[in-house]
Amino acid sequence: MSISSGTQLPRTAADIDIARMRLIKPLPYGQIIAVAVIVLIAAFITKSFAEGQINWEITWQYMFWPTILMGLVNTIWMSILCMAIGIGIGLLCAVGRDSINPVIRWASIFYTWFFRGAPLILQLLIWFNLALVFPKLSLFGFFEVRTVDVITPAVAAILGFGLNAGAYASEIIRAGLLGVDRGQFEAAKAIGMTGSMALRRVVLPQAMRTVLPPLGNEFISMIKMTSLASILGFSDLLRSVQNIYFLNTRVIELLMVATVWYLVVVTILSFFQRMLERRFGRGFVRRDQK
Repeated sequence: MSISSGTQLPRTAADIDIARMRLIKPLPYGQIIAVAVIVLIAAFITKSFAEGQINWEITWQYMFWPTILMGLVNTIWMSILCMAIGIGIGLLCAVGRDSINPVIRWASIFYTWFFRGAPLILQLLIWFNLALVFPKLSLFGFFEVRTVDVITPAVAAILGFGLNAGAYASEIIRAGLLGVDRGQFEAAKAIGMTGSMALRRVVLPQAMRTVLPPLGNEFISMIKMTSLASILGFSDLLRSVQNIYFLNTRVIELLMVATVWYLVVVTILSFFQRMLERRFGRGFVRRDQK
């Protein structure tokens, strides 16, 4: 770079006029390339689906089909019930892991180990075929019924999903409880609270801030995992879609219907999850919000 003869260079730092200096930022080449790649991939996928052999009119025709809406309702109530069972069992196991009673402690550890280790689809099949092991169920010998009459596809799905969710929820809740300072529990007992009262009024409300995000993700995963119940014959959303495309052979069109409804439900649940997180996060300011 050449300097003209009339240009005077600053002799000292005091001679530099900071107000006239310009900040030149380097071009973010990595971000530009990433955006270009994402746009190209999105355009390719959109073009492929738009020009593919998919009759979108059939997709919208079946979007509000009564059978599909009933399957959607079954998916929602199944997910809510199984997640409620999972949270209840998970809370008991999380508290039981810190019990001074070794039987309760090791029973909680075994439960978590077993139901997290066995594949979910395997658990569903075991519950559904429980009649092969116990042809009849009785309550202390006074009341006896056939197992096949009790373990219906819906009951097998509730047991499989609920018990499996309890194993994962126990670790999530336990991590949240460990995140609360031990002094909070000791301070609550020092003012006369019992152990259960301190857990309910002091420890759990503080742990909810940490527990809610992973529990919300588990609930969203539960919505999608209920599709596995279709192998048992339970009429969830996916099973309802399958029953229709087995008749009209419009497989992709009906699968797109299921995809849209799953995305709608997950989007709504994500909105409520963020609302709960903000509610339990009151009084805690993140660094990026200061």
